Amino acid sequence: MPKKLHNRINRKELKQEYAQSNEKRLVISFYRYFKIELPALFRNQLYEALDAMDVKGRIYVANEGINAQISLPDEKFEILQAYLESIPGLFNLRLNIAVESKTNAFFALIIKVKNKIVADGIDDPGFDPSKYGTHLKAKDFNDMISNPKAILVDMRNHYESEVGHFKNAIRPEVTTFRESLPMIAELLADKKNEPIVMYCTGGIRCEKASAYMRYRGFKDVYQLEGGIIKYAHEVHDQGLDNLFIGKNFVFDERLGERISNEIIAHCHQCGTICDEHTNCANDACHILFIQCPVCAAKYDHTCSQKCADFIKLPKEQQIALRKTEVFNGSKFSKGRYKAHKNTEGELV
Repeated sequence: MPKKLHNRINRKELKQEYAQSNEKRLVISFYRYFKIELPALFRNQLYEALDAMDVKGRIYVANEGINAQISLPDEKFEILQAYLESIPGLFNLRLNIAVESKTNAFFALIIKVKNKIVADGIDDPGFDPSKYGTHLKAKDFNDMISNPKAILVDMRNHYESEVGHFKNAIRPEVTTFRESLPMIAELLADKKNEPIVMYCTGGIRCEKASAYMRYRGFKDVYQLEGGIIKYAHEVHDQGLDNLFIGKNFVFDERLGERISNEIIAHCHQCGTICDEHTNCANDACHILFIQCPVCAAKYDHTCSQKCADFIKLPKEQQIALRKTEVFNGSKFSKGRYKAHKNTEGELV
């Protein structure tokens, strides 16, 4: 009998199964830049081992390393940790446990072989991602960014920083990591001798970004160790000041975890205070946007009146119209959507 190396259950069935489950699961992220000679073989061996532990989630494997966001039953944590640390190159691996762990974060195990574990747009063979900046734990990070000369940079995308960020951080208006690298380097081109402090969700983007800034000639580069996730745990456990305001966007079904009580974003449809991301319920659109409960009820969890009307059509008609109809998700990249209203103030 062939080994099971891919999920074989329908996603809808999986979501229904987990919606009815009371199982306690941890949500964990980890990464490591290290040389993987045969990524496809590594991927298959990893899938077999993790599937046996009932791990769900999304993992990218490449020649340059591994990037993972997963969930697993609480009682399997030590088994997972021991297995990962038995892999050459993964000893002493940091596992970031989510601030808010929920059963429905992931529904299936998906492991993909990629060219890079983080798409960066860097083609220069002279670039070395192992030459990253100095890691800062929460206390040192707080001390560093209190220095008026320090330049704090958010290495996440605009839709992430919209719902939460550190005070006084530079927040690039980008939708991909590869956009942010040259933009930040050019923006700070005259600051090469000043302290540059970078942060992201779990550390993986800053690992490469800080190395890139050093590659571009910046002398004094730092990064928040373990990202916002580890920072939140450390400030709580050590009684430190939490300088992060709002919510930390995460790339799973949760779409966010609360770090502070402040809500700094607004509903993209009516403008009320709100930081709840969702995807348009019209699968032909599916754009990511922020929607308050009132607008969710009013527009059936869609981003516009057009999408609300569309999902009421018979499925056969929806399928036929998808080839010609244009929705917000057809026109805008992730998180770029803002409500479009007619002269009567109605969403279109």
